[in-house]
Amino acid sequence: MTPAKRVLDLALVALICLPGLPVLAGCILALRIAGGGGVFYGSVRVGQDGRPFTLWKLRTMAPGSDADGGVSGGAKAGRITPLGRHLRRWRLDELPQLWNILKGEMSFVGPRPPLPRYVERFPHVYADVLRARPGITGLATCLYHRREEALLAACTSAEETDAVYSRRCVPAKARLDRIYLRRASPAFDLWLIGRTAAILIAGRGRGQQRRRAA
Repeated sequence: MTPAKRVLDLALVALICLPGLPVLAGCILALRIAGGGGVFYGSVRVGQDGRPFTLWKLRTMAPGSDADGGVSGGAKAGRITPLGRHLRRWRLDELPQLWNILKGEMSFVGPRPPLPRYVERFPHVYADVLRARPGITGLATCLYHRREEALLAACTSAEETDAVYSRRCVPAKARLDRIYLRRASPAFDLWLIGRTAAILIAGRGRGQQRRRAA
């Protein structure tokens, strides 16, 4: 990570904390009121240069639903709580990752950190990707996230989800991550952050249209 990228990360954390901390506090309160388990969910991921770390999120699934440790697909859809769906829609469940950024384990922009099982299974795929610090968003997130969601939503078991993710998602996301690594710059990072915000807002607008149509 370049000094400029680290300065950008810290500046963005400082900028987001003012409005973000009250939002995070509200989400925590809502999860407490809803009950049914802890507020935070920690997942072991592989970071830069293959170093493992704990990625933090707000819990969006029923307690015990993370026992298999795999990616989320259609087989897990019934485990997502009503509140969890709203948190995921706006990616508010990822607010605790500001802590990961402050610790230097993540950046705002970069490849999404993979689960250890996929790094062990596809070391040749992740050899280049893991040279970078992982991010909350990135080129693969902006360009492939909807496609990934659609592919995994059709899966009806953990085994099928794993197979589809391994065969279709891992190589596609890695190709986009390599493109990002070749073009990485503070300006590109800011563009990707803006693009992510635009995607979230557009998705919210489509959701409102579907509700009015119904």
